[in-house]
Amino acid sequence: MPHAVIPVTRSRDPFPQEAVTRDANGTLRYADLPRTLIDLLRTHAEARPDAEAVVELGGERLTYGQLWRGAARVAGGLRARGVGGGDRVAVRYPAGTDWALAFWGTVMAGGIAVAVNTRSAPREVEFVLGDAGVKLDLPADAPLPDGDPYVLADPEPSDVVALFYTSGTTGLPKGVPTTHEAFVTSAENLTRCLGIPRDAGPGLRTLISVPLFHVTACNAQFLVAAYVGGTSVIMPSLDLPGLTRALTTERISFLVTVPAVYSLLLRHPSFAGADVSGVRTVAYGGAPIAPVLVRSLREAFPRATVINGYGMTETASLITVLPDGDAVEHADSVGYAVPSVDLGIVPLGTDPDVGELVVRGANVTTGYWNRPDATAETIVDGWLHTGDIVRIDDAGRVHIVDRIKDIINRGGENVSSVEVEAVLLSAPGVADAAVLGVPDDVMGEKVGAVLFADGAEIDLAAVLTHCRDRLSDFKVPQYATVVTEALPRNGGGKLLKDRLRRQVRWGAPLR
Repeated sequence: MPHAVIPVTRSRDPFPQEAVTRDANGTLRYADLPRTLIDLLRTHAEARPDAEAVVELGGERLTYGQLWRGAARVAGGLRARGVGGGDRVAVRYPAGTDWALAFWGTVMAGGIAVAVNTRSAPREVEFVLGDAGVKLDLPADAPLPDGDPYVLADPEPSDVVALFYTSGTTGLPKGVPTTHEAFVTSAENLTRCLGIPRDAGPGLRTLISVPLFHVTACNAQFLVAAYVGGTSVIMPSLDLPGLTRALTTERISFLVTVPAVYSLLLRHPSFAGADVSGVRTVAYGGAPIAPVLVRSLREAFPRATVINGYGMTETASLITVLPDGDAVEHADSVGYAVPSVDLGIVPLGTDPDVGELVVRGANVTTGYWNRPDATAETIVDGWLHTGDIVRIDDAGRVHIVDRIKDIINRGGENVSSVEVEAVLLSAPGVADAAVLGVPDDVMGEKVGAVLFADGAEIDLAAVLTHCRDRLSDFKVPQYATVVTEALPRNGGGKLLKDRLRRQVRWGAPLR
């Protein structure tokens, strides 16, 4: 693997850099963060014990005082069952207050919360439990541990407190250890980049519709709300009419989901006439977004800023953010580096602005759980290799070109599946799209498109015309299939292309 890293300039980065310093190893760190997650939760439990902390739609509501006391009892129950410092606890409750109490209780007990994908097949769950070396499993039907209140004294910022597993879109998922410092660093990054005051308190109410076992929901919403003393309103499962109601009844100010869900929401009958005047931030990520959808979001949420973001499990959420001012004109960009990270490029050719994105910072993991070979392959000379090919524009904005493994080589011409997907998403009748390489004896690969219509009919001829007007000829799909079920995505909205490759049967070429 090449090691020559070209740093990405942050000379035009719009985000505040106050109190960001470099340590002896050159890693960017904040100088004034809460030491640990326990410290930040204690602050709000003492300062605003009666303020709402966590709401489960259709279920329980917890104030900060109740969350603190309940989590301390869970911690006591865990200690009574033998959970000690560094022991792994599998949290398998559905999204809601039990998940929140189990997560915080594990942290207070000094354990490591293993966020297990509740959508996984039994064999996949068994792999994660074994790989993590789980000491105590908390499946969905298990009662919360209960005991005398316990709160770990004096944890260190460098202590690992959670394991999130990569999506496993290729090969087996890998455990990503996340520390107190990584969590609070990520929360500070988001509050700065989204313009949320640290003391936002009751003014921030975020609607969590993404599963909590994913860093988007946990780190970019659940823990950001806790960081500023706001409220996490949790949907146990995605429900568009319920989401629309909650925007009004729960006075939601901060909304995050993937572009495909926004597209479905704006066209859903329940959304027409909904009172969304309280929404101040509409954030998205995980997949390309069409400029027309960004414009539609601005029209639908007239008092909100719209913001794109890009991150990974390995970086404890976002590493770049595209601010509202760039949202339409640069909709194909994921933005600028957040304050606590350095970005770099490992060029693939002679162009120094195109190559694999690498990243380092206090929110970036130092390695995978029990995977020294994968760690050595991914983290080289202190830089984490993302596996994403990017282009850096003159302002320092990052544009995702593709995953290295998803570039289609059509007769020697490289085709970015991300670029083609973005064009397809703006085509008439297309609600979602995935672009895959189709094996070809002559060209090596050709471009194939899987299109989701969401009940409408797709005119393939019109879609192809749309593509030819916007793409080079060799990038226009030669194969296409229309499906009636939503495309498979993980909890963060990323397409599960390996699954699609196994499922799709291509017909005759279109041309």
